[in-house]
Amino acid sequence: MSDNELGLFLRTRREALTPAEAGLPPGSRRRTTGLRRSEVATLAGVSVEYVTRLEQGRDRHPSPQVLSALAGALRLSGHERIHLHRLTKAPGPGFNCRGESAPAETIRPAVQAILDRLEPTPAVLLNRLNDMVAYTDGFGRLARPAGLLDGERPNFARFVFTDARAREVFPDWDHVADDQVATLKQGPFRIDRHVAGLADELTVTAGEAFTARVASLPGLPKPSGVIRFQHPDVGPLRLAYETLELPADDDQRLLIYVPADAATTAALDDLNWQRAPLRLVS
Repeated sequence: MSDNELGLFLRTRREALTPAEAGLPPGSRRRTTGLRRSEVATLAGVSVEYVTRLEQGRDRHPSPQVLSALAGALRLSGHERIHLHRLTKAPGPGFNCRGESAPAETIRPAVQAILDRLEPTPAVLLNRLNDMVAYTDGFGRLARPAGLLDGERPNFARFVFTDARAREVFPDWDHVADDQVATLKQGPFRIDRHVAGLADELTVTAGEAFTARVASLPGLPKPSGVIRFQHPDVGPLRLAYETLELPADDDQRLLIYVPADAATTAALDDLNWQRAPLRLVS
């Protein structure tokens, strides 16, 4: 597996951006739809050789000015710019990270109070390993029958990649798997020994389904969207989700689900019949 996350991110963004999106005039016929390195270099005001060095991992700490120019050339969003900055702050290969703090496995009282007030909405608190640290009763009614909460330390990524039920529970499994890998790859990834341990485990237990994504996906999970969920008791659901990042010291995030259509609203109301009904998000 590559440890050049900065180069991977720059290359995948370059290859995903069309000349028209980058503001370049129409040119001759192209073999690929993405930008050439020379075009990125021209837009950013740097040399082609320097863009090549960055993509190949021979330079991993460009200046803030160069980062800003590259972000503009690649039309990065605010979220993508933050991710780009984080990648340049990660230590290089071989860095001893044994002092890295363990993933948070407790919940602050204020965050617990927020979860309590979210009932009966399905919501789960995740740490950087995608361990399910805490969740609402509404999430429990959604996830427990499907198997997501099995075991002493339920982990979202481990369920998606190693549980035989996952592909039935998530009809759009490929997209869910992509987001799980992208989430694990935020920040230093394998330089974090705790994340590296889980990655090693999934390399063995999930094989190419995991490793191919690690080699090709940048660490940019979708913070919101709609997923399909097959519930064993109430059938197919369409859930809109939002990710709320907690302060950096918490090293945690809240994932909140709400019904995305009328049928899902009715199905979740059946699961939560003793609670106030949930509202549809249009």
